[in-house]
Amino acid sequence: MSVGVLLVTHDKIGTALLEAARHVLTQLPLHVESVEIGANTNPEAALLNTANLGRQLEQSDGVLVLTDLFGATPCNVALRLHKAGLNTRCVSGLNLPMLLRVLNYAEQPLPELAEIAVRGGRDGVRGDL
Repeated sequence: MSVGVLLVTHDKIGTALLEAARHVLTQLPLHVESVEIGANTNPEAALLNTANLGRQLEQSDGVLVLTDLFGATPCNVALRLHKAGLNTRCVSGLNLPMLLRVLNYAEQPLPELAEIAVRGGRDGVRGDL
């Protein structure tokens, strides 16, 4: 089983998180790609580009789409991927703990991996230090 992971973020966020994950894990157990949507990017062009990359990642087990900010353009593009015919689950609030947790449970199917992403992101935020 192999779920693809697609980071859909604002400029430089996805690349930085992917670089940090590679630093921690050295080799990533899932195929992960990043699409960064700039302030002046046409949303329709971004959707086309993102959908094409998502299709490459999709294989038979789907794509977990992780996006940085709910309601912003990258998230809105990510949410439209399902309507474009891709087998996706989308989780917003992307942070490094979320990404690392997903990569540490690479064998899980798409629905469970989405839940793992949510828990990893939430559990990685601490206010009691």
